[in-house]
Amino acid sequence: MPLISRILAPITFSARCQGAFQYAEALACHFRSELVLLHVVMPIQSYGFPDAVAVAPELMDEAAAEAKVQLDAFPAERLTGITLQRIVVEGDPAREIVEYATERNCDLIVMPTHGYGPFRRFLLGSVTAKVLHDAHCPVWTGPHLEDAPPYPTIGFHKVLCAIDLGPDSHAVLNWAAGFAGEYGAELTVVHGIPRSTINLGGLYFDPEWTVQVRNEARDRAAFLLDEVGVKADIVINIGEPAEAVRLAAEETGAGILVIGRGRHAGVLGRLRANAYAILRDSPCPVAAI
Repeated sequence: MPLISRILAPITFSARCQGAFQYAEALACHFRSELVLLHVVMPIQSYGFPDAVAVAPELMDEAAAEAKVQLDAFPAERLTGITLQRIVVEGDPAREIVEYATERNCDLIVMPTHGYGPFRRFLLGSVTAKVLHDAHCPVWTGPHLEDAPPYPTIGFHKVLCAIDLGPDSHAVLNWAAGFAGEYGAELTVVHGIPRSTINLGGLYFDPEWTVQVRNEARDRAAFLLDEVGVKADIVINIGEPAEAVRLAAEETGAGILVIGRGRHAGVLGRLRANAYAILRDSPCPVAAI
């Protein structure tokens, strides 16, 4: 069974959305996936007018009709050899996206983060945050998707997988390895060791302690790789997860970063607790598993 057979791409007609869609195009073409373009029309609320209840349904119908025209005109006609659907629904965007992905057994949701302003890399849109929290399938997102290259030129030669060495690392590693295998890409795993593990009260422990902690983390990562039957380079960085992962992504030139969203927090990395920070700091797209 293909790693990705159905992709859901929520469409909001923004520049960030266009960039995310270019990744969805590239992935759909590579995996020969069905691609669903979903636009959600939010309920219209009118305040201060006595006939608000009567007017709102008419406004919703008009908004939905306009959205359908826009979605039908969305530039996706260049895709060949794959099934393409365009769907307009009404309701809460995050809930509708998650429900559609669940009901239709989507393998991947591709959407931007929607941060704004000079500090947008520190922001995560509420819709994206809810989808990341609630979706059962992987979510492909990132703070720089509007800078995506044209879809025919998108490729992935280096895949970085961030692991916390906890119970959910197996699933994250398996997905990253499967994706890397599809593209013949180099796979690297990274684990971050918080500075609090090797220092106390601003005073560093003996350097040998740092070496020992690094070696123990490397051994655990190597054991995990053996367990899932995956070969990859191992990077152990000192620093909080977001910093450690960002440095690894920059140093390896990763084209995609794979992280976990599981319920369990690892002893060393606590990756889930830091997933949003890792995502916001990533210099490349992120697949949150």
